[in-house]
Amino acid sequence: MVFNRKNIIIDSHGYLININDWNKNLAIKLANREGICLRKEHWQVISFFRSFYLKFNTVPGMRVLIENMKKKYRIKKINSCYLFSLFPKGPMNQVIKISGLPRQTRCL
Repeated sequence: MVFNRKNIIIDSHGYLININDWNKNLAIKLANREGICLRKEHWQVISFFRSFYLKFNTVPGMRVLIENMKKKYRIKKINSCYLFSLFPKGPMNQVIKISGLPRQTRCL
């Protein structure tokens, strides 16, 4: 994939190979490919995922995500249904892809 005149390597499922290639403009392009127009609510989830990954070298599970987002952003309505409304093809996979994080191979 070419982005801003730079060759960005993605795997066959659309995940970035190199986390350092990620930036917000690329996230917008990746989200568009997923049929998502990013809003403030999307960016909150993406930001949390990236921060968590950079700190712990893994992505948060759904429960960790929900509990911490409730605290950090004071969002009372956040639950798995809310996340599916933002990322309808599967919040975990779509957020990981748009956040530029490595594809997860484990199943929870």
